Amino acid sequence: MARAMLEYSKQILAKVSFDAKLFCKELAKLTRLLQPHEIEEIRIFIQPLLRKNPELNRCLIYIN
Repeated sequence: MARAMLEYSKQILAKVSFDAKLFCKELAKLTRLLQPHEIEEIRIFIQPLLRKNPELNRCLIYIN
């Protein structure tokens, strides 16, 4: 179940990466739901999204 939640979270982040405000909101929500090792996996997952959309960098405060 936990792995399914992590994969679902990745899908959501990818889909909302066009809007920095929505991306930040979803990322903040995930930090409350996921375990620390899962948050680290999300951090790795979003690196390409951050390179593609630099305005998303402001959302990193939620996972640092």
